[in-house]
Amino acid sequence: MIRVLIADDQTIVRAGLSVILGAEADLDVVGEAADGAEAIALTRSLRPDVVCMDIRMPGTDGIAATRAISADAELDTEVLVLTTFDIDDDVFAALEAGAAGFLLKGADEATLVAAIRSVAAGEGTLDQRLTRRILREFTARRRAPQPPAALPVALTEREHDVLALLAEGLSNSEIAARLYVEPTTVKYHLAQILQKTGARDRLQAVLWGIRAGAIEVR
Repeated sequence: MIRVLIADDQTIVRAGLSVILGAEADLDVVGEAADGAEAIALTRSLRPDVVCMDIRMPGTDGIAATRAISADAELDTEVLVLTTFDIDDDVFAALEAGAAGFLLKGADEATLVAAIRSVAAGEGTLDQRLTRRILREFTARRRAPQPPAALPVALTEREHDVLALLAEGLSNSEIAARLYVEPTTVKYHLAQILQKTGARDRLQAVLWGIRAGAIEVR
């Protein structure tokens, strides 16, 4: 079972998401939070696998809550950001704060459920229609590349290839087809990338690659 916490300041949104997710055999909605502070507290007490996090909430917003959850070494919880807006400062701030995925609230039920499963599996997700737009904008906004000083990273040529294709929003099977290798080989290289960069998931690995100047999104 994938344990899910819903964080949104609108009661009707929480109720709707709870009904949708509760209908899935492998998803268990373990709690609901009306703001970021409550989301942090419930995440620490309930230990969900995924938090579906709204960005704009009163008091402690979703960005601060995402940062607190992602930075807590005792938690093994991923954050899936749900928002009405696709390209704005809040979205980029949430990604920088450690969100594992990003989805528009207008996404259909199947896409939402698939995104939660993907994030829970450590794969991360972005609405694939928006991936390149978001990452291009992220690239344009970044300052001079600053790779993590505490972790000198030397990616192999194949790891670099995989990272670049991750930035296109491709799945493991799509990357395997592009590189003419088996999906298990892609999973191995991805595991190596995550270990070397210290990233929590594939999305954060891509963001690391952009910050470090290892890849560019055009």
